[in-house]
Amino acid sequence: MLQACLNGARPVGCHPALPVTPEQVAADAVVAAGLGVVSLHLHARDVLGLEVLAGPEVATTVATVRAAVPGVEIGVTTGAWIVTDPERRAELVAGWAGLASGRPDVASVNVHEDGWLDVCAAARQAGVGVELGVFHRDAARRLADTGPPEGAVRVLAEVQTTGPDASAVVAEAEALLRLLEPIGLPVLLHGEEGGTWPVLIHAARLELDTRVGLEDTLRLPNGNAAPDNAALITAAQRLRRAQAPS
Repeated sequence: MLQACLNGARPVGCHPALPVTPEQVAADAVVAAGLGVVSLHLHARDVLGLEVLAGPEVATTVATVRAAVPGVEIGVTTGAWIVTDPERRAELVAGWAGLASGRPDVASVNVHEDGWLDVCAAARQAGVGVELGVFHRDAARRLADTGPPEGAVRVLAEVQTTGPDASAVVAEAEALLRLLEPIGLPVLLHGEEGGTWPVLIHAARLELDTRVGLEDTLRLPNGNAAPDNAALITAAQRLRRAQAPS
């Protein structure tokens, strides 16, 4: 599976093609689906372009995207940097239960953040699956010790080593995978910035799910600036095909 992470936490204006409004995100989602993407990871924004977890803004973004690409999995973030109080964060996520067509299919919950288990429970209460974000080895060990909470559908293993040594990036990916293997959940392996492409290629070689988009990188594999999400997805699909068993 290739997931598209279309905007992330990047500030408005950091890239001319960064989708921010529900309509912009939906337009990119249509292109992504046409390129073979079956899962989307979104960061909902308010009218000022700031990330939010509040139900009305999440519902507007998700419902707009779902209408544009029915049948594609839609995931959102629950990042602690958006709402720092873990109790309030869990309350907001639990409130997604009543969002109807605006309720996301899955939500990413970062294992290293305070209150992560409560947020996972809130997502399950709302009928939303959980992607467990694992950013480093300590988080992987914490998840292994705790075990996956009910409702978890996959692990998002994010390699934070960004290069320039691709071998070091891949070594960190392997270290994470070794720690995550006993947990038994499917793993979506991805990198960020300079580590995006080495990790994507490694994931393809291992036949693991992966992702790409302007959240993770603004550059193509050759180092040139990416004009938009479509260019990143096209490059990712080409690299994945090149790694496929003959």
